Amino acid sequence: MYKSELSVVVGGLSLEHPVMNASGILGYLPEHADIMASWGVSAIVSKTFTKEPRAGYNPPIVIKVRYYSLLNAVGLANPGIGGIRPFVERARGYGVPVVVSVGGGSIPEYVEVAGAAEDCGASAVELNLSCPNVERGGIELGRDPAQVLKVVRDVASVVRVPVVVKLGVSDRLVDSASKAVEGGARALTLINTVRGMSIDVYSFKPLLSNISGGLSGASIHPIAVWAVYTVFREVQADIIGVGGILTWRDAAELILAGAKAVQVGTALVYRGPGVVRSIVRGLRLWVRRVGARSITELPGAAHRV
Repeated sequence: MYKSELSVVVGGLSLEHPVMNASGILGYLPEHADIMASWGVSAIVSKTFTKEPRAGYNPPIVIKVRYYSLLNAVGLANPGIGGIRPFVERARGYGVPVVVSVGGGSIPEYVEVAGAAEDCGASAVELNLSCPNVERGGIELGRDPAQVLKVVRDVASVVRVPVVVKLGVSDRLVDSASKAVEGGARALTLINTVRGMSIDVYSFKPLLSNISGGLSGASIHPIAVWAVYTVFREVQADIIGVGGILTWRDAAELILAGAKAVQVGTALVYRGPGVVRSIVRGLRLWVRRVGARSITELPGAAHRV
């Protein structure tokens, strides 16, 4: 891989630059891989796959809300475990790491889907322990450090590829992060969406069919910065920061808080597919302006001032 001032290694994955996509916008059909690669991401992250196909919730499932944010309640719609191979095989053709997001309603399901992802050629698996839009698993599991330890340990014991754990905000975030690392996680993705809702003031009805959903975008960026900063201070782990990155400054904040890499999601809806390359350009100029030889000198720098 070509080395530059933006090259990073996070969770055992070598990246040309630190900007990948967040799981959720696209990413379970082979043609989605083509679109995602065109964004210029340094790794392709799939949407969450589960063992069985999921139809998801009825529309409306995504709405725009204030401050460059989205509310979504998709319900982890995906084609099931059988959809992993065609997606991964297409994505691998672009020469970047392919990270498969794994979900489940039970720990054995996480293990089975993660194993299938590895068998299909995934570079890493990202365990989604933080989705607020499903009734089982997801955020409930991520809030329980003992369960986090068990699922990560069980998955890490059967796959050889790096295991990344995606956690949402909770009052036990640091404990869950610590247990994820103890269980064998090579990196942590912080954070996922935050539960929210919106009501139509004329019909008096919630705008999402599921009533509540996950809030993403600029509204949650300060929460993400706090979460990364707090976990970095307490837990020795590679961190991938995600939450409200619309510009290079947002990405830089998460890096200074402790992230080695970042993920972009909602910005693709508001700013378009060119936003990834714009963020990468901005980060390159920022590294030079602050006098660093490499962006690898900057993760956690806010803790050293």
